[in-house]
Amino acid sequence: MISAVLLINVKGEIVISRFFRDDITKLDTDTFRLRVIAAKEAAAVPIIRIEDCSTMFIRHGDLHVVSMTKSNCHPALVFEYMFKLVEVFKAYFGGSFDEEAIRSNFVLVYELLDETMDYGFPQILSALSLKQYIKAATMKDVGSSESGAEPVDNNKITSEITGAIDWRQPGKFKYRNNEVYIDVLESVNILMSSDSTVLRSDVSGKIMLKCYLTGMPECRFGMNDKLVLDKEQSGRATSNKKSASGIAIDDCTFHRCVRLGRFDIDRSISFVPPDGDFQLMSYRITQNVNLPFSITPVITEHGKSRVSYRIALNGAFDKNLFATNVCMKIPCPKNTSTQTMHVGQGSTKYDPVTNTIQWKIRKFAGDARDVLNGEVHLKALLVDKPWQRPPIALEFQVNMYTASGLQVRSLKVVEKKHSYPTTKLVRYVTKNGQYQIRI
Repeated sequence: MISAVLLINVKGEIVISRFFRDDITKLDTDTFRLRVIAAKEAAAVPIIRIEDCSTMFIRHGDLHVVSMTKSNCHPALVFEYMFKLVEVFKAYFGGSFDEEAIRSNFVLVYELLDETMDYGFPQILSALSLKQYIKAATMKDVGSSESGAEPVDNNKITSEITGAIDWRQPGKFKYRNNEVYIDVLESVNILMSSDSTVLRSDVSGKIMLKCYLTGMPECRFGMNDKLVLDKEQSGRATSNKKSASGIAIDDCTFHRCVRLGRFDIDRSISFVPPDGDFQLMSYRITQNVNLPFSITPVITEHGKSRVSYRIALNGAFDKNLFATNVCMKIPCPKNTSTQTMHVGQGSTKYDPVTNTIQWKIRKFAGDARDVLNGEVHLKALLVDKPWQRPPIALEFQVNMYTASGLQVRSLKVVEKKHSYPTTKLVRYVTKNGQYQIRI
């Protein structure tokens, strides 16, 4: 339970304070702001315990959002509340959240704090729902002094605000063309030895949706395989191999619109989507990663005068696909004087700031192969230091390809009150994360 919420500026002055429980006193708040904020110690740790009071805070611009409690409260809950509270303020203040906006809207800020917290328990943190409630209350106040003004149905407002689907309001959204755009975005992280042995690999992915649908549609998301969590695979003898029943996912998180109860039962993803852009889910995979490129480096030092390079780049994805903006960053010794490189496609350039040769290829086919050959000449050094040989780094983007093998097979949209066709488009994008090869 959160006992108090404060907004403190960079000078340590309290701009707004709201006490929800009586176990926090002004002495507790003064102790924190003088010891931490005013003493410039706020950058150290976001959780501080002074005597029996735990204080958690985040900084946004020139303001610190501070939550104080004396109970055994879960820190993740408190931080989630503070981040959501900042989003609510920004939604009301036109995207800005600073001291000037707070001081200009004292009444509104206190009203929002009271709506988002009830006796220390977070409540409504949806800006869409809060705007409807506060706007409706304002209209009622104005209308009460005018003859003929229609009364506002408070029961209807309450049911909509406290409903299970507060991210989408019934009857509000109507579109002539109903469309859903799906983006499956993945980044590949890999560390490979010089003999092409994979030392570490994983895929971090997310599924982004852009929905323009009428009414309250029920969506059901279908993958190429049922999702299999890592904990389900850990007890099986075939855990190191790709399961016939699905792709092993180490961990995943969902948007709050997803019905987790149904997902726990049959691993199906069903939801009523918010309107516009949102992230449906994020996931991480460490098994059976499909590497889009393989690199074979042969780098030889010839005494202290020169280093020769022979690096083969091979595409390992479908021949009908192309990688774009491919850039291989090849490390060179710091005392490099001149360099000569030969490549089949693309161009090379030496960057003296990073001491790397940058091999850039605008478009690389999935079954293509190219080799870089060349050498660099070194300047003499007064103090001989061995070259540490940092890894080669590769940058790329491959469309319509996933390193995890995950694919969207179906998206069913059902709206009970309206029967309409839906346009659905799916796009896959795989980019590099930390794609490194030791030399």
